[in-house]
Amino acid sequence: MASIDLDKVLDKAWADKELAEILAAPVSALKGVSDKDGEHLQQAFGVRTVADLAGLKYVRWAQALAALDTTA
Repeated sequence: MASIDLDKVLDKAWADKELAEILAAPVSALKGVSDKDGEHLQQAFGVRTVADLAGLKYVRWAQALAALDTTA
């Protein structure tokens, strides 16, 4: 199972929360994602939560393409 440093990917207020709470959090819980960014994601893709973003087909497609990149 992959490990992730939550302090590096979450705003400070979210780093000590349970996983279920983080997944239900607005995307602005992610470090570097503003409330305005969250509004844009919601308008463009219907993304409201971290789980919504993770499940977005465009994100999955981009990850699959990046995984194919042998130069990285």
